[in-house]
Amino acid sequence: MTADPAPTRDTGVEELRTARLLLSRPGPGDLDAIFALHTDPEACAHNPSDMLETHKDAELLLLRWSHQWNRYGFGYWTVRSHGSPEVLGFCGVKIVGFRHQAVLNLFYRFFPFSWGAGYASEAAAAAVDWARVHRPDDLVIARVRPENVASRRVALRAGLVRAAHLDSPGDDGTDWFYVSKDDYEG
Repeated sequence: MTADPAPTRDTGVEELRTARLLLSRPGPGDLDAIFALHTDPEACAHNPSDMLETHKDAELLLLRWSHQWNRYGFGYWTVRSHGSPEVLGFCGVKIVGFRHQAVLNLFYRFFPFSWGAGYASEAAAAAVDWARVHRPDDLVIARVRPENVASRRVALRAGLVRAAHLDSPGDDGTDWFYVSKDDYEG
């Protein structure tokens, strides 16, 4: 794959179900949750550059997420417990450029009230499983701050492996890399 991918639009799924969770394509009804999560200092503690300031910022973020869905047929999902309207967080994969090739970036961010229940691991594993089935040739990466032990655990529980040879400076500090293929040289 090249750095400027033109993959065909995947049929994807706008909704995934796990044992406890419903992952659905974000829409305008999720805007308040996007804003609340991305203005929560605790939720963004390891990635302060992801903090939003205004509702307009949240609208633009949702627009970028929607563009990914419209172009490729997949992206980040809104995560809820079955039968609950309350948003627990957001998780999924999107195409990003990495070292002159396109890869799938695994993203997961959850509200602090939901931490410790395994929701992020369950959602991230579902996203990685989806990628393995629908985009088996694509590398999935997760960039994690070394001090974010919980996020490191989520990446491992999602089936990724540590790739220390890829570690590099990120927007908010050093990024430790986890990848879906343990033989990836990068």
